[in-house]
Amino acid sequence: MAHAGVLFLDELPEFSRTVLEVLREPLESGEVRISRARSQACFPARFQLIAAMNPCPCGYHGSDANRCRCTPDQVKRYRNKISGPLLDRIDMHVPVRALRQGELQSKTLGDGTAAIRARVEQARTRQLQRQGKANNLLTAPELEHHCELTTGDKNLLEQAINKLGLSTRAYHRVLKLARTLADMNERDQLNTVDITEALSYRTLDRQAGN
Repeated sequence: MAHAGVLFLDELPEFSRTVLEVLREPLESGEVRISRARSQACFPARFQLIAAMNPCPCGYHGSDANRCRCTPDQVKRYRNKISGPLLDRIDMHVPVRALRQGELQSKTLGDGTAAIRARVEQARTRQLQRQGKANNLLTAPELEHHCELTTGDKNLLEQAINKLGLSTRAYHRVLKLARTLADMNERDQLNTVDITEALSYRTLDRQAGN
């Protein structure tokens, strides 16, 4: 039902492990295959996955109020409900802090929805003109062609792979995201800022590596 749309999963670790692992195939192939004793059916399922989760079982880990009473083991077990192979397929892990008192009433800063939409549409147009498809659909050989890196950036990525224990799949997703960041800023070539920002969104990989 989410094909060509958004699949939003709230409280991600509360879903059963079996259900979450089933997501791996459609996230990779854009298809869902259902097998029965005498037949097999294939359905299109290319969607954008957006998921939300608390930082710990009680939800207060890292808050300014210091209200969390979860032990490190409890926090680790909670986060480990999301497997490494599934995390590999999620491009961006973005922590969102709780709002402080008074922030709800403060004036919103930053660009409005219309301005952001215009930039996204412009970036997508650049991708289609350059390669005939969106960045997330690029194959590994196409990534090498459209994501030329300097020696310094290659070393930066190699160090990050070793430190975070990134898989080949996660490495390719970092490159795709960096390519998109460059497109959002109307740059033909990737630079160190794009690579660093793309790596900064692998928050859960960093926590797993510690």
